[in-house]
Amino acid sequence: MSKMEVKTSLLDNMIGVGDMVLLEPLSEESFIDNLRKRFDHNEIYTYIGSVVISLNPYKSLPIFTADKVEEYRNRNFYELSPHIYALADEAYRSLRDQDKDQCILITGESGAGKTEASKLVMSYVAAVCGKGHEVNKVKEQLLQSNPVLEAFGNAKTVRNDNSSRFGKYMDIEFDFKGDPLGGVISNYLLEKSRVVKQPRGERNFHIFYQLLSGASEDTLRKLKLDRDFSKYNYLSLDSATVNGLDDAAGFRTVRNAMQIVGFMEDEMQSVLELVAAVLKLGNIEFKPESRVNGFDESRVKDKNDLKEMCELLGIEQSVLERAFSFRTVEAKLEKVSTTLNVAQAYYARDALAKNLYSRLFSWLVQRINESIKAQTKSRKKVMGVLDIYGFEIFENGDNSFEQFIINYCNEKLQQIFIELTLREEQEEYIREGIEWTNIEYFNNAIICDLIENNQNGILAMLDEECLRPGTVTDETFLDKLNTVCAEHQHFESRLSKNSKFLTDHSLPHNCFRIQHYAGKVLYRVEGFVDKNNDLLYRDLSQAMYKANHSLMKMLFPEGNPDKVNLKRPPTAGFQFRASVSTLMKNLQTKNPNYIRCIKPNEKKAPHIFTDSLVCHQVRYLGLMENVRVRRAGYAFRQAYEPCLERYKMLCKQTWPHWRGPTRKGVEVLLTDLQVPAEEFSYGRSKIFIRNPRTLFFLEEKRRHCLEDLATLIQKIYRGWKCRTHFLLLKKSQVVVAAWYRRYAQQKKYQNIKRSTIIVQSFIRGWKARKILRELKYQKRCEEAVTTIAAYWHGTQARWELRRLKEEARNKHAVSVIWAAWQGTKARRELKRLKEEARRKHAVAVIWAYWLGLKVRREYRKFFRANAGKKIYDFTVQRIMQKYFLGLKNTMPSMSPTDKNWPARPYQFLDGTHQALRRIFHLWRCKKYRSQFTEEKKAIYEEKLEASQMFKDKKALYPSSVGQPFKGDYLEIKKNPKYQKLNSAVEEKILLADVINKINRANGKSTPRIFLLTKSHFVLADHKTGQVKVSVPLSDVTSVSVSTQSDGFFALKLKEGSTSAAKGDFLLSSERLIEIITKLYRTGSATADREQLNIDITDEFLVQFKQDKVCVKFIQGSPKNGNSATCKRKNNRLVEVSVPSP
Repeated sequence: MSKMEVKTSLLDNMIGVGDMVLLEPLSEESFIDNLRKRFDHNEIYTYIGSVVISLNPYKSLPIFTADKVEEYRNRNFYELSPHIYALADEAYRSLRDQDKDQCILITGESGAGKTEASKLVMSYVAAVCGKGHEVNKVKEQLLQSNPVLEAFGNAKTVRNDNSSRFGKYMDIEFDFKGDPLGGVISNYLLEKSRVVKQPRGERNFHIFYQLLSGASEDTLRKLKLDRDFSKYNYLSLDSATVNGLDDAAGFRTVRNAMQIVGFMEDEMQSVLELVAAVLKLGNIEFKPESRVNGFDESRVKDKNDLKEMCELLGIEQSVLERAFSFRTVEAKLEKVSTTLNVAQAYYARDALAKNLYSRLFSWLVQRINESIKAQTKSRKKVMGVLDIYGFEIFENGDNSFEQFIINYCNEKLQQIFIELTLREEQEEYIREGIEWTNIEYFNNAIICDLIENNQNGILAMLDEECLRPGTVTDETFLDKLNTVCAEHQHFESRLSKNSKFLTDHSLPHNCFRIQHYAGKVLYRVEGFVDKNNDLLYRDLSQAMYKANHSLMKMLFPEGNPDKVNLKRPPTAGFQFRASVSTLMKNLQTKNPNYIRCIKPNEKKAPHIFTDSLVCHQVRYLGLMENVRVRRAGYAFRQAYEPCLERYKMLCKQTWPHWRGPTRKGVEVLLTDLQVPAEEFSYGRSKIFIRNPRTLFFLEEKRRHCLEDLATLIQKIYRGWKCRTHFLLLKKSQVVVAAWYRRYAQQKKYQNIKRSTIIVQSFIRGWKARKILRELKYQKRCEEAVTTIAAYWHGTQARWELRRLKEEARNKHAVSVIWAAWQGTKARRELKRLKEEARRKHAVAVIWAYWLGLKVRREYRKFFRANAGKKIYDFTVQRIMQKYFLGLKNTMPSMSPTDKNWPARPYQFLDGTHQALRRIFHLWRCKKYRSQFTEEKKAIYEEKLEASQMFKDKKALYPSSVGQPFKGDYLEIKKNPKYQKLNSAVEEKILLADVINKINRANGKSTPRIFLLTKSHFVLADHKTGQVKVSVPLSDVTSVSVSTQSDGFFALKLKEGSTSAAKGDFLLSSERLIEIITKLYRTGSATADREQLNIDITDEFLVQFKQDKVCVKFIQGSPKNGNSATCKRKNNRLVEVSVPSP
């Protein structure tokens, strides 16, 4: 821990008491008052030692953020204020670091927040464990299993809008690093009676309403359903819609979660078909019909719903209709068929609906387990999370068989809770070297024995009554209880010796009462026998087994006529008792962690705390008993180091630093404080404090000491602050004085400097003016001489200019006169030349016209009237001749793939030009074909066949066009390495190449030699040449490939054939196009063989032994560079990663 980090504790800033073990005085009133005080301040978590009490706030609180997760991560359990994250972190670190398997038991009544608590635990573990693609995938699957189970196992009740109507136990498996590997889910006691009947104000399981609200119109049409809830008898209408619950969004969430968990599309469709069948089953009604022998018989009123249900499940309508009207009872030697009256028919219908839904739910749990189970077989660490009903007591006396079973389970959990708590206390005392004293507590083993004893327990007697021949009713069962359990001190009825019926009129005749650890519970025996029997007539089981639906044979295996079992199926009570026994054994092997959930009010509203309701739950959860057991020894214990760190300021010898061993420091501290020796004990690593008053005494002393220390710190701080301020002022004054003296000296120096400069400037100015006057006088004299000389020179220049101008004027006049005369002569000569040229041009024009007239007269006798057409024909003929000669010289090559052709010279030759191009192409194609041999023709026919199958469908096809189909790439007959293989194959080998065979178990590839003959394909070992498998081509039904550039293909074999024993073949080859083309042509060449089907899709199913596995092609970044890779993701999926183009 860094020096600046502040250590916190459970005792700091405490609202009420964070740990009930420290509550003083301890009473039920103070217990409830402490819970209320913390609840009013949004402190919903409180400890009882290591047990967490959780109150449902019915609102969102900012205590479940990612920051909170980091705050509680790797912290001591008592280091921070109570939180469910502290328990989850303690359990996870014990599992990861100490290699101890853990279990978290979450109990409480409906609406107390058990499901949310289990989600918080799982989300915390998912947040703090390792990261990675595979780890994140496992975590996502574990978390997404919750929405699926909630949709099918949760319902709206008067106490809770999302009440779990089943018990769930999940084992999350981790590797040695603490990363999740998978999980296993167990479900207990689904409330299947809710399928056919719901109490007022409640509704059926969520999935029915989600399906009708969120499914598309096409899906509903396929399932033959309507969105109107009122059309289905099994759906209650008074609470069909719930505020704040979006069923349509819930349906989308469930479908997405099922896809993430690993459900295939056909599996999801099958599940929805069974849900729709249950709704249709509830609409089937019966009418009485009298027979000749006087017995009543039932008949279906409206057969439309029966017909639609049979279509959904693939059952013959007559078979199911007879199963609703007759019942066959089988003995060892005979079968007796009896008719069912209307009441019995309705009972059979409801029994079928309950069994169909409950078995579907069990199949969902099993299917989820297949997807989330750990793939590795190495040793795993396990953390179990148990989310199960709490103790149920209905005040109006409507406690029935379900409440009896639930309360029995809670008795067992209470028993193991007390045992494990005492064992944990005893182990810690022994580990710390403190003497263990026996703790008195109520042992509820006598109540568990009353219920589960194999001889005279209530469940054993109930099973005995159900199996007894003769008339069996709930009254006979109660009579038997009165006979056997009459003297038991925890059993009461009207006729038992413990009843006080003379003064206690609350005990009716058809009821019995059990004194549970949480209080007395009144059970009404009506329905005990029927609910324990849970009978489904064999005719209905056999009818369901005959269905063509993919799930029905798995859900109703007892309906198989080849495996008729005349033994009576185990009762519901027997099955649940066995499940509870297994659960208890599992929990006893793990280190337990407890979360007790409490509902603060019945209105499901925040800020309301109902004392009576909370007190009722505190009693039946046994929380007061838990506190007493924990306080029977030492109420508080803490390690020496944090104890000394917290209280060292109370002793001068330990403050501020203790240099010796921490235990010695604690001893010095407690001796100095004069704490009585009987109030504490020294363990090996912890101090144990017996009474909470001693702890509160230490806390009070610490509080006063902290106030004194705070005053001392303030005094020292204020003195330091004032002294520092004075020194700063003194230092500032010295600096200011120094700066001022410097400023004054600088200013004085600048004044002296300025005066000196002014004096110097005046002297320099006087000297400069004197020199200037002298220079100006000298310059004036020089300018006067220059001016006189200039005037004289100017006069002389003007005289010379005047003379020159007069002379030039005389010369110019002569030049002008001569130029005028020359111009006149030139104009006269030009006029004469123009007149002469005009006369010569006129003569030439007249002569040209005359010659033309003579020529026309001469040639007119040689031409007739159609001379123009002949000239035109001649011209066209000449153009065509020129066109053909030019085409001859520019003719393209003889290659059929050469698309060049000379340009058209004239527009009117367009048709001729195109026709000649087509004729030339046909002619050179014929010439090219005439060069082919028979072998080459066969190759091109295969290429043409491949083009028809794969062009524009398979991305690998373009790369295969330029590669010739060689066939025998290994030269089997010439290569001596394959001499043994050549002798083993008698037929002619059409293709021989090395391919990769994909292992069905893990997706890894193995090289194999692939041989194709006219009737078989053979796979042989690449190194030894030994034949591994030989499959007749008649057993190959289809070939599946992807649309991408990979070489993977699947050879699907005929079901039931000898070759299909291990399943289909998944192979990979770079010459995929050639292999499939030859397979196709070989199959087409045989008349008695069905044509091979080529399936090109990016997702297809293959049969691996008994499993159908989906092969899915995705674009990604394979590990092997540019080649596609294959990996077996789970039992249902093989994923092929193909490089992106």
